[in-house]
Amino acid sequence: RPAPRPLGGGVCGGAGGAGGSPGGGVSGGRVRGAHDPYFGQYIDLAAADDLGDALGQRPLAALIRDADPALGVRRYAPGKWTLAGVAQHVLDTERIFAARALRIARGDDTPLPGFDEVALGDAMPQDRPLGALADELDRVRASTIDLFASLPEAVLLRVGMVSGYALSARAAGWIVAGHEAHHARVVRARYLGGAAER
Repeated sequence: RPAPRPLGGGVCGGAGGAGGSPGGGVSGGRVRGAHDPYFGQYIDLAAADDLGDALGQRPLAALIRDADPALGVRRYAPGKWTLAGVAQHVLDTERIFAARALRIARGDDTPLPGFDEVALGDAMPQDRPLGALADELDRVRASTIDLFASLPEAVLLRVGMVSGYALSARAAGWIVAGHEAHHARVVRARYLGGAAER
């Protein structure tokens, strides 16, 4: 299993990279498109074989909506993000990858930079109400679904360069879905399933 690295270059760090097979539209099967092999670990967690269905899953939003609001400011270990911070990170990452997908889909050949996950994490709020975050996750995902649903098959196959790796518009959507699924698993196991500390 690869060691975590920044999403900016990887997701929990950066952008996608070369690899994978060319992909089809949102309604197509699990054809991922070009991406950094690092992101395969996220894509594999997406809970569907169809990108539209995968984006329709909102596991983290469901978990935090049902959680005790007091858990929002708790951490499972010193130095870790709060539960609210994890949700904020998922929101920030989805917005970044949707913007990458849009630029690639529109034919913008400008090489895109990675992002500094640590800097974003240090700056993001850690104490927002869980209910507000769950609602925002739903709204942002609805916008992401609209974006990918609007892109024709041929456009989803377009590839750009992000953080030095090839990334297709389609693969960016799979990364969004799988990244949320990854953090939902972490939340279920470490924030909701065991002891946490302030």
